[in-house]
Amino acid sequence: MSRWHKSSYSSGAESCVEAREHVSGADVRDTQNRELGHLSFDRREWASLVVTSKL
Repeated sequence: MSRWHKSSYSSGAESCVEAREHVSGADVRDTQNRELGHLSFDRREWASLVVTSKL
């Protein structure tokens, strides 16, 4: 599994999200509340999010 990295949309802000991609999809978490866990997305959901966010 890859390492967590800050979203490119965060642009240095304190309130941001982190993501980590893996073969089955990706996980996303809030950087200020990491202890609350993360949301998981399967490959299809993650690909749709990435494509949509680039429009």
